[in-house]
Amino acid sequence: MSELWIAVVAASVGCYLLKLAGLSVPASWVEQPWVARVVDFVPAALLAALVAVQTLSSGNDLVVDGRVVGLGVAAVALALRAPFIVVILLAGIAGALVHVVGS
Repeated sequence: MSELWIAVVAASVGCYLLKLAGLSVPASWVEQPWVARVVDFVPAALLAALVAVQTLSSGNDLVVDGRVVGLGVAAVALALRAPFIVVILLAGIAGALVHVVGS
């Protein structure tokens, strides 16, 4: 068996055991108010971390380029309650303009 398949099988078993551990947690622990508050914020925090890494990094380097401008435009458009497709288009156009002007 190749090393890749060993890694795939090990990751699959690890995911299964993690899911099983989550199902094994007593209900009294999960029903506590502070747990519910934390669980509500975890997806948003993970998404924000992914956006920050993808926006501000290129390989191992920290960069500030058109992606930052696009993210800023998207944030403003979202704050103004623009439809999602408009947010995406504005962010893409802003990032592309910065890329073209900066080159």
